Amino acid sequence: MKAFLILEDGTVFKGSSIGSTQEVISEIVFNTSMTGYLEVLTDPSYAGQAVVMTYPLIGNYGICHEDMESLKPWPDGYIVRELSRIPSNFRSGDTLQHFLNEHNIPGISGIDTRALTKILREKGTMNGMITTNESFDLDEVILRMKTYTVTGVVEKATCREKYVLPGGGKKVALLDLGAKKNIARSLQERGCEVIVYPAAAKAEEILSGCPDGIMLSNGPGDPKECVGIIEEIKKLYESNVPIFAICLGHQLMALATGADTHKLKYGHRGGNHPVKDLETGRVYISSQNHGYVVDVDTIDPSVAVPAFINVNDGTNEGLKYTNKNIFTVQYHPEACPGPQDSSYLFDRFIKMMEVGK
Repeated sequence: MKAFLILEDGTVFKGSSIGSTQEVISEIVFNTSMTGYLEVLTDPSYAGQAVVMTYPLIGNYGICHEDMESLKPWPDGYIVRELSRIPSNFRSGDTLQHFLNEHNIPGISGIDTRALTKILREKGTMNGMITTNESFDLDEVILRMKTYTVTGVVEKATCREKYVLPGGGKKVALLDLGAKKNIARSLQERGCEVIVYPAAAKAEEILSGCPDGIMLSNGPGDPKECVGIIEEIKKLYESNVPIFAICLGHQLMALATGADTHKLKYGHRGGNHPVKDLETGRVYISSQNHGYVVDVDTIDPSVAVPAFINVNDGTNEGLKYTNKNIFTVQYHPEACPGPQDSSYLFDRFIKMMEVGK
């Protein structure tokens, strides 16, 4: 079946329908990872977006359900150059085509994803529509796309109620803003008991559990939309409990302490982004998935100082908070399938909790 990807600037790509045939308008973003398409699909940070995979062949190792980073896929749509319909992998339990269909996610294949990515890099992230309707009215579609905004996605991505993952070591409260499974798994591997709280949890409830440390997770959307959550994070900041924050959590902690954030032209999404540790000068290859960044010019040095920068564009990739047991990073140290360069940050968090006691 024919399918069309229509961009907000009027560009139209013609290809073949994959997954569901429902029509969807979404924010179009691209990911440069060569592997890990299932982890990308099941990362809650993609809620409200349609993902372009720049690697040309997707689906060749099928769907390995135990590799999912959440219980379901989150993107509104999926865009690939070529879909492998016959996977080859002894761990595969499904095909990507069936997985998309099962979860009602529309997609398109057979388009020039290199040309699409160039447009997004040159003009910036924009809205788009995936449709199988050959009789679409371009002017009407563009009008509809221009009114679309990504809103309310943290509430959709967070857990519904508190739950506990057992462990015999430090007790960590994890605020689920759209957390990937491997955050909790990385803590459990280090012996931690992880108490997972919904995004709307009050600071008083979290602190009443007497955690040894608090983690603020990754998540989707514009951090400035999370007004209520920011107010609770201010209270967590004022406590002396050690805090480690990732991605959206990093941005929310910055907003809670007086800094500002802004949207990047086309974001950082992929498993090959170099970040530099400003203390040691060492460069790590990181996994990233974000469209917003903390504005370094708005950071009060008496509150926090930059700890990591992006080697490609010089944007902030992490903060160390002054006279506080708090550090935050923009990238994903829990990356699955990789790279694993930054997993040592979880060990740093464990040591911070030990010193805090």
